[in-house]
Amino acid sequence: MPLEDWDLELDTSTQDGKNLQLAASHLKCSDIPVAFPTETVYGLGADATRSAAVKGIYQAKQRPSDNPLIVHIASLKQLRRLLSTSSSSPEVDPIPQVYHALIQRFWPGPITIILPVPENSELALEVTAGLRTFGARMPRDLLALALIKTADVPVAAPSANASTKPSPTAAEHVRYDLDGRIELIVDGGPCDVGVESTVVDGLSSPPAVLRPGGIGIDSIKTVPGWENTVVGYHDISLKGDAAPRAPGMKYRHYSPKAPVMLVEATGGTQPSSSDLARQLGLHAEEVQLEDVGRSFTVWDMCIGPDTASVARGLFSALRELDRKNVDAIVVEGIDDEEGDIAAAVMNRLRKAAEVKVVQL
Repeated sequence: MPLEDWDLELDTSTQDGKNLQLAASHLKCSDIPVAFPTETVYGLGADATRSAAVKGIYQAKQRPSDNPLIVHIASLKQLRRLLSTSSSSPEVDPIPQVYHALIQRFWPGPITIILPVPENSELALEVTAGLRTFGARMPRDLLALALIKTADVPVAAPSANASTKPSPTAAEHVRYDLDGRIELIVDGGPCDVGVESTVVDGLSSPPAVLRPGGIGIDSIKTVPGWENTVVGYHDISLKGDAAPRAPGMKYRHYSPKAPVMLVEATGGTQPSSSDLARQLGLHAEEVQLEDVGRSFTVWDMCIGPDTASVARGLFSALRELDRKNVDAIVVEGIDDEEGDIAAAVMNRLRKAAEVKVVQL
């Protein structure tokens, strides 16, 4: 159920309470962003109403400034306040009607909705990257909600990684990428979902999924008014000056240092994630190349017995191979129609492997 509004009282006699209060104060007052956990991936947050703070996100990530940011809120009251204008009628809900049933079903949770930027908006211009719309979501993670509620500001937050690198699903991933660029990381342990939120546009007709993520299109289509939802994204990045309709659509993403080769089967022979998990072991094997008389190490990595486990472990696996300084990464794809999360997994892999993709 979505949170209309709620009260929070921090116990600042505990170290955890003091740390959360410090992070919230940093969010509210500092221009250096704060990393924090969500159920999807770790976010890099700043006050969405202050330009200097939002610019700090782009600087820390070294992210192109034409790539919009998602605004995280802790309650529907906070979102309505952000959408209201001086001419708004208190009797009219500023949240578009098309989203009411979707919010009721999936918030708090891993789904981002596209909303119109109101006249004289409080949002910093850097949040929208010049678009007339912005993405908003209410995270499910309790630490994230408590942090946003305590800071009492809408929080702009992309993933807390260096731009183009695999998204962080643990605090150590954030530290590896952004050490020296930020001052605070709220450590909430590993993320539950492991891929970013689904982005949906209900302002278009028919409604569209602009980015696959933690909630699949099949689940979205069960919501009244969303039965005809279409796919509105491509598994390759936009080129040139094309304006992205949502975060994650324009630039190369999720890429480790080593080149990634994605092997996809055609003709209905694509293995399922459970098949792959049975085929692969978590070990290294020394392989001899007879024709050139030298050997090399092959790492076989199983990242889960099912699609949800693959999603949770995907970015961690890419980062682990980065740390091993491998020369190349070969990934065998899964069937992107295998459950709600499979499309998100394959979307990330296709973007990571944009340099070279092999189809069998």
